[in-house]
Amino acid sequence: MTRPRNWLTTALRLVAGIAIAVPAALLLGASPAAAHPMPHSVVQLDVYQDSVTARLALPVGDFTTASGIDLNTIKSTALPTKAAAIRTYLARHIQPTTLKGELWQVSIGALSLSRTEQTSTGPYRELIAKAVLTPPTGADVRHFTLGYDVIVHQVVTHITLVSVRQDWAAGRVEGDGATQVGTIRLDVRHMKVPPLTVDLGEGSAWRGFLAMLELGGNHILTGTDHLLFLLILLLPAPLLAAGGRWRGLAGPRAALRRIGGITLAFTVGHSVALAATALTRFEIPGRPVEAFIAASILVGAVHAVRPLFPGKEAIVAGVFGLGHGMAFSFVLAEMHLSTAQLASSLLAFNLGIELVQLLLVCLALPSLLVLARLRVQPALRVGGALITATAAVGWLADRLGLPNPVAKAADSAGSHTTGMLTVLVVAAVVAGVWALVERQRGRSQPELESAATGTESAPGPAALSTLP
Repeated sequence: MTRPRNWLTTALRLVAGIAIAVPAALLLGASPAAAHPMPHSVVQLDVYQDSVTARLALPVGDFTTASGIDLNTIKSTALPTKAAAIRTYLARHIQPTTLKGELWQVSIGALSLSRTEQTSTGPYRELIAKAVLTPPTGADVRHFTLGYDVIVHQVVTHITLVSVRQDWAAGRVEGDGATQVGTIRLDVRHMKVPPLTVDLGEGSAWRGFLAMLELGGNHILTGTDHLLFLLILLLPAPLLAAGGRWRGLAGPRAALRRIGGITLAFTVGHSVALAATALTRFEIPGRPVEAFIAASILVGAVHAVRPLFPGKEAIVAGVFGLGHGMAFSFVLAEMHLSTAQLASSLLAFNLGIELVQLLLVCLALPSLLVLARLRVQPALRVGGALITATAAVGWLADRLGLPNPVAKAADSAGSHTTGMLTVLVVAAVVAGVWALVERQRGRSQPELESAATGTESAPGPAALSTLP
């Protein structure tokens, strides 16, 4: 009686084991390594007016398995020997179409190898590839179907995350974040990789304009070097130079004229350079321009200690402003905008810079005027100049190919914008209160002197008439 029961139990166990093992094999794949989390692919889209650029980040191990192109052991210098095979494979497995099914053109560009790390996977190597996706003439770049099965067609557990990094018409211009639009993976029910329908919504020129306005403001606010150059030139503006030193005060109106002139000249200088380099799409090497900016800050710091060009600060601000404007143009150059988008972006970006620059100068103005009248002014001015000069030397060395902790610390200062604005606001309020108190004290002093004089003055006519 026990044998049939044992046989039945064994059969049921066997069936249950098969029922568990088959789905597990389909979902987890044949490789034992699939038992732990594996790195996924990332596709980041940059949307332009007439095309879409895709940046592919592909795990080397899974890519090798799927494509048969061994990248596990080669060095980055040997990648060109595999480039043709890689581009052929990628072009075969990336097939975007319009919503009506019309094929887009796919061009695979630069390739590189790097090391990275994803959560729960540990460090690994990845293949970075750039693909340009061009729709048929007149087709919509904001609504399309992305046929994509790179790696996924062979490694059934693999997942591809698709996101948008830059989209001017939607107001995404920062390029330092991404908005996910979907995932690509195997449909285990049909054993197919379905295409991803990309819907980026309706873009507009107004969104792009507002985004560039904000970007311009953030750029000057977080651009420590640009801001430091302007402020260090303004620091001695309320002072008079004599005998190679800063001596005496220039009067409130003269100080205001100097501060206004320096700010205006810097604005004109960087605006002209920004417009010229951006609209002509003139490519300028970044390192010499950045080194020039660091040198300009160093010159300004020395001038704050000992006058190098007294009375000519506005001219110097305008000349050095040209270099700062060239640096501003790098931001626009990286976006690859159309002519119409570039013109709108140039206006908005520069307007954002000027508005924030004007705000910061207005906040710093009370402190500059009050500081010039304090006894500790020389010590504070020289101390600020030395700190600025140290940062400038660090930047100059870094931009000439000598990385150093001073440059890193100076760059990181731009991330503390809230603290900087708070300090400027508090300093402006304190300086304003101090100025009001001093003004009130100045008004009351003559009244006290007059009252004191009145008590000791000669008797009036009524008193004189009573004298013998």
